[in-house]
Amino acid sequence: MSMDEGTILTTLPPDQLTQSSGMQIAIFRHRVSEILLHNTIYDVVPVSSKIAVLDARIPVKQAFKIMHDEGLSLVPLWDDHQQTITGMLTASDFVLILRKLQRNIRVLGHEELEMHSVSAWKEAKLQFYGGPDVAAIQRRPLIHVKDSNNLMDVALAIIRNEISSVPIFKSSLSDSSGMPLLGLATLPGILKFLCSKLQEQPEGYSFLQNQIVSMPIGTWSPHIGKTSNRQLRTSRPTTPLNSCLDLLLEDRLSSIPIVDDNGALLDVYSLSDIMALAKNDVYTRIELEQVTVEHALELQYQVNGRRQCHTCLSTSTFLEALEQLSVPGVRRLVIIEPRSRFVQGIISLRDAFTFLIG
Repeated sequence: MSMDEGTILTTLPPDQLTQSSGMQIAIFRHRVSEILLHNTIYDVVPVSSKIAVLDARIPVKQAFKIMHDEGLSLVPLWDDHQQTITGMLTASDFVLILRKLQRNIRVLGHEELEMHSVSAWKEAKLQFYGGPDVAAIQRRPLIHVKDSNNLMDVALAIIRNEISSVPIFKSSLSDSSGMPLLGLATLPGILKFLCSKLQEQPEGYSFLQNQIVSMPIGTWSPHIGKTSNRQLRTSRPTTPLNSCLDLLLEDRLSSIPIVDDNGALLDVYSLSDIMALAKNDVYTRIELEQVTVEHALELQYQVNGRRQCHTCLSTSTFLEALEQLSVPGVRRLVIIEPRSRFVQGIISLRDAFTFLIG
């Protein structure tokens, strides 16, 4: 059933997990491990693709303009002195820069973003947010994987470091000055490959038909009666954007459901939506504390148009949820009650992989 606000998956209710579900889960995870351990990153990356890379010396303002224009929420940074990729510029960096400049944005905004390079911002960020362990953070190398790594290693690198993607470096370079970057590995790409392989196995396909409400996965509302390790976070249209960003950064979330007074889903605000403020330097004319989430979403619509909320039902199968999460750009599904659209829970990519690999 399709709705203007999003897509709702409907399925016939399958058999629920039985009392022996522990054994079923163990067998299923063993199948998952076999697939991930016996396949490498080459099995999921495109044969040919375009990769955007920015020089770390580029001014911050220009960097974020490029990211906005190209629809990028993160981009690798090239260090010409070291002749390699040394970091990543993300939407979170844009949020942190805006908050740092908000105190005196009319005076410093254009100057800092026009004159300061991305590398200078990264160093300032460590000093400003790093605390007493700045030196240790500076010495930490870029998190990356090799093209020879198996898919289990790649998935664990992303999950354990709480990042959305990881650069893939060549195992060996024919010449020392060559570009080491092959591409970016993401969980959706791995998940799509994994789903196709699991459906070829009777045990895997059978387990994937379980309803998500019957499984120990996701974050749920207390009204549902399921226990969750994390609190379900939502926000209101009238919430100040700054408060919404606080939740996203502090809880390390990529997006948050926006609900009405009855808890019904209205929209979703994603951390990457902040890039809409780079359009025509909107960030220099607003104050985050005075802008509501509703206003921020309107700015997003003006730049990129309305979009669908990615939703599912508590009765959707695990396979249906995984197939949606394997679509690039979909990092979480909002679980809703079909008639009222009451937000019952959330299942994220991280939730899915944490369950899949135990």
